[in-house]
Amino acid sequence: MAELSTEDWAFWDTWMRAQRLLVRELDRGLQRDCGISKAEFSVLMRLSAPMRVGELADALDWEKSRVSHLLTRMENRGLVARAEDGATGRRTGVELTAEGRRTAERATRAHGGNVRRLVLDRLTPGQAAAIREWSEQLIERVEPG
Repeated sequence: MAELSTEDWAFWDTWMRAQRLLVRELDRGLQRDCGISKAEFSVLMRLSAPMRVGELADALDWEKSRVSHLLTRMENRGLVARAEDGATGRRTGVELTAEGRRTAERATRAHGGNVRRLVLDRLTPGQAAAIREWSEQLIERVEPG
């Protein structure tokens, strides 16, 4: 394996810093504009239809316990409702409440606006195409199939 050059390390450092700053700013925007975290936004976006908690955990690629804890907080805020399985009494299903749907719609607009302002409006079509192609190749290398 070849060692990285000084220029390679500079590229890597710049790319990682840009990612951290972008994620931080997008997270702040969700908090500021909608009063939700990025994790809550992720849940709201996945729940366009009711689903089982395990399916939601799989869709988000999170541990089930993390999803359950977040759902409890979101349920307390009136964003989601959980349904009990009649046979076991366990809370296995989850869906958006009316407030959750309103929050999801508001967050989609606000977050989309921030993505556009911070990223998309700054790229030429060629840059966007190159970054997308490179990202797709990277995803395929790291997570084939």
